[in-house]
Amino acid sequence: MPSVSANILVLYDAHGPQIRPLALALAEGASRIPGVSVTIRHIQEAEQADFTASDAIVLGSPNWSGVTGFMKTWLDDRGDLWEEGSLAGKVGAAFTTGRGRHSGLEFTLLSLIHWLLANGMVVVGLPWNERMKVSGSYYGATAAGSVTEDDLEQARALGQRVAKIALSLKISKGHGITRS
Repeated sequence: MPSVSANILVLYDAHGPQIRPLALALAEGASRIPGVSVTIRHIQEAEQADFTASDAIVLGSPNWSGVTGFMKTWLDDRGDLWEEGSLAGKVGAAFTTGRGRHSGLEFTLLSLIHWLLANGMVVVGLPWNERMKVSGSYYGATAAGSVTEDDLEQARALGQRVAKIALSLKISKGHGITRS
């Protein structure tokens, strides 16, 4: 059987100082899986081709009472991807940062996940683990206040999970199992 590879896009808005370390940790985790390549882009650097060339997309936005206005506008301007169905069946996940644990982190994750679902993507979260008692959410990777090693480990775990599932979907597709 030929080797299978997957391309992961980590796309984030850096209008918050803590978001980039999580983006890098996500990429690090995904890169640990053989056959996976990762592209990290700030929304100002991203192009439409980055989306269509990816097998998985992980969106990140700092929490500003939800996603940043910059991220919301950028995602809204990608309506043609939705109309064309370009992202349907691809893997999606989300990450966020905020000032405190109860400042709307899960709302921000759910807003990003909503966009992924609207595009027909297969959304990946994190299953429960002990680290979540101090860091993280099953909806995606988070950091509240300063980014801790626990936060970075949650992001790495999400990156690995996204990469494994993206590869599994590609392998399934290669064996006659198609996405619907």
